[in-house]
Amino acid sequence: MMKASHNFRKASAAAVADEVLGAAVEKTATLLFSGRASAAARYPGFEELRDWGRSRKMEVSGDLWRFARRFADRLEAAGGVAHYARDAREAVEIVEGIARRLGAVSAVKSKSMTAEEVSLNEALLKAGVAVTETDLGEFIIQLAGEKPSHIVAPAIHKNREQVADLFHKALGSPPGLDVGGLVQVARKTLRERFLAADIGITGANFAVSETGSIAIVTNEGNGRLTTALPPVQIALVGIDKIIPKLYDLTGILTLLTRSATGQVVSSYVTVITGPRREGEEEGPRELHVVLLDNGRSSLAAGQFREMLHCLHCGACLNSCPVYRAVGGHAYESVYPGPMGDVLSPLLWGLDAYADLPDACTLCGRCAEVCPMRIPLPEFHRRLRVLRTDLKGKKAAWKALVPAILAGHPMLYRAGLKGMRRLLSSGPGLSGLLKAGPAKAWSLCREAPRPGEGPDFRSWWEQRQKGPKGDTDEQG
Repeated sequence: MMKASHNFRKASAAAVADEVLGAAVEKTATLLFSGRASAAARYPGFEELRDWGRSRKMEVSGDLWRFARRFADRLEAAGGVAHYARDAREAVEIVEGIARRLGAVSAVKSKSMTAEEVSLNEALLKAGVAVTETDLGEFIIQLAGEKPSHIVAPAIHKNREQVADLFHKALGSPPGLDVGGLVQVARKTLRERFLAADIGITGANFAVSETGSIAIVTNEGNGRLTTALPPVQIALVGIDKIIPKLYDLTGILTLLTRSATGQVVSSYVTVITGPRREGEEEGPRELHVVLLDNGRSSLAAGQFREMLHCLHCGACLNSCPVYRAVGGHAYESVYPGPMGDVLSPLLWGLDAYADLPDACTLCGRCAEVCPMRIPLPEFHRRLRVLRTDLKGKKAAWKALVPAILAGHPMLYRAGLKGMRRLLSSGPGLSGLLKAGPAKAWSLCREAPRPGEGPDFRSWWEQRQKGPKGDTDEQG
């Protein structure tokens, strides 16, 4: 196998050692995870709604391009323009072509992971178009020259003090501002960019096949300003974002907002059907929607089809012990966390992301919280199988100490007793690991201590003997 171009093991080791990053990620991820749990518990029938949502997305992913063509037809009937992009290069070329025709030099952009996927900002900058991120988190990391660390909270890895210092250096704001002060500085800076922009660039949380509408879900007013003020809007939309009917939007929004932030509904839900009509004062004169494939058709035809159902809510990231320990940048991909462990190798190849399927403990928490019930742990296992030379691994496994012990009952029992004593004594195994060669492994892990009472084997043997030493035939 080719050497992987991304190294999660190396990047995650550096991330675990960064205590400020770890504290910032843990704080926000815990808040979002708790919010999701409370919101789901307060909604009667939430589990049934998850089943319904999955069924609607299964319908679309089963015939992806039929729904995409229907969406395009409805969009153009409403006055918009539909474009098809087979890959990232074509998507960028389409957007660059629109910008050249307009003579555009500036653009404002609402948060879009699909635009990150095709590196749109970098391409437009080379073409002479300055792009300003208008989501507060995206604005922060753009000033810092970084990429998003979370698909919902891009600046999850930064604390307030770091942001205040960044604004002071980049924007000349007073040092040490509180959150309210930072928001005011960002608002003042961005309002000027909104008014001057030639193009507004967005993604879309959903594209409605029935009506040709796009729906954008945000918690800041930047999405509305990006779609209302510039004369031209370009929406870059993965074909996996299509839903069948406008009626479906209500139920799937319920799943998205509760799973993402624990909200009943986000602050802004914007539904756009076509460009500005005669007599209307707001909205773009031109609306272009770029429908991006970039490997999605192939996914729809294979065993990982359900990855196309992902709502990009971030719930799996917030619940994942690995993501919470290392943050998003360690994945070195647009898509971090459990969904990224699977999606990145599928979109860009296992050679490029060979170790991401291993960035998972298989604890199953991601599948428990996924609003679309995507079987992420099973997908991790399948990717490991695809990547691994099973014959070579089996030969290596036979040489390992656990395998040798498993083949010799007396050694196995002695090993279990020794491990139990080690885990129970003094500082325990965790203390020994932190002082030994496995120090890096133990930075974000604690070895368990055995509970009170006998181990399972001793308990079972005693149970089989019965209260008077007789075998328990009823067991």
